[in-house]
Amino acid sequence: MTPSFPDTFLGLGARLDDNSITPPAGIETSAQALCVPLVHLSHLRVTGADAADFLQNLLTNEARKLGPDQAALNGFCNPKGRLLASFLMWREGPDFCLSLARDVAEGILKKLKMYVLRSKVSVLDEGATRDAIGLCGPAASAWLQQRGLLPAETALATAKHDGTTVIRLSAERYQLVTPDGSGMIKRLIEDGFAIGGTAFWLAQDIAAGVPLITGATQEAFVPQMVNFELLGGVSFKKGCYPGQEIVARTQYLGKLKKRMFRARISSGTPRAGDALFGVDLDQQSCGEIVLASPTATGHEVLAVVQMSSREAGPIHLGSADGPVLEWLALPYEIA
Repeated sequence: MTPSFPDTFLGLGARLDDNSITPPAGIETSAQALCVPLVHLSHLRVTGADAADFLQNLLTNEARKLGPDQAALNGFCNPKGRLLASFLMWREGPDFCLSLARDVAEGILKKLKMYVLRSKVSVLDEGATRDAIGLCGPAASAWLQQRGLLPAETALATAKHDGTTVIRLSAERYQLVTPDGSGMIKRLIEDGFAIGGTAFWLAQDIAAGVPLITGATQEAFVPQMVNFELLGGVSFKKGCYPGQEIVARTQYLGKLKKRMFRARISSGTPRAGDALFGVDLDQQSCGEIVLASPTATGHEVLAVVQMSSREAGPIHLGSADGPVLEWLALPYEIA
């Protein structure tokens, strides 16, 4: 975050705690247009003549084929094929920008720099120089269009103007990245937007079935466990990268035993990394929480579980007799 960014929304009655923002009560259910300071995210920039080749050889998805007005999901795995980070990646001129969980950004920056060697590449931390803002609601598209920032009507299309990039996440949801988050928040408020919170934004991610790898879940999942290939975050034609052999073997030769599902938990306080238990494995965990967000009826979560345990009976949070997960629909099919 830029230094002045927190002061702007804190002055409007919001609260900031542990990379999470809480808005004034009741705002999110009444507002037609919300702007959400995405304080849980940070940004890296990969620049230099070899940037495309550098990322092509490290990440799960294509870098060379990424268009100038298109974003894509991408991942960075350890040699065992387990995700160290998940990214939303897009191009700004010849550079590549990566949006990722703030609590893993510093470690990922160091790991990426270890691979630079003689490549003509620089990996830069933009966590303190750029701010991310989520826009959602019926008025968001019109506001962006008036400012020349409305992306094309295709999934993950991008638009750029005067140093700001906007990524279309859905028909009424956008991620905006700018070097002037404070000024942008002030303009949005003046134009009728209300401040929304991190929980609301994560609930939209959960409803969309899009995971975010955080410090609590690093190295816990191969990409297919979090449905990454179903979301277009894995290319099986791009060649080698760390963990590629295991990811490919899982796709073509193995039988995937775990998948990510969406669920509601009516009691308790689930958090990313919390263990899950089924009736078939006694005291042994059958999965864990990927993302969780409070809602009016408890919490909604994305949870990776063994498919056999899900079929065997109820899945419980935290212990064999903990709160039960109630399964909810995802917007895509799981094979």
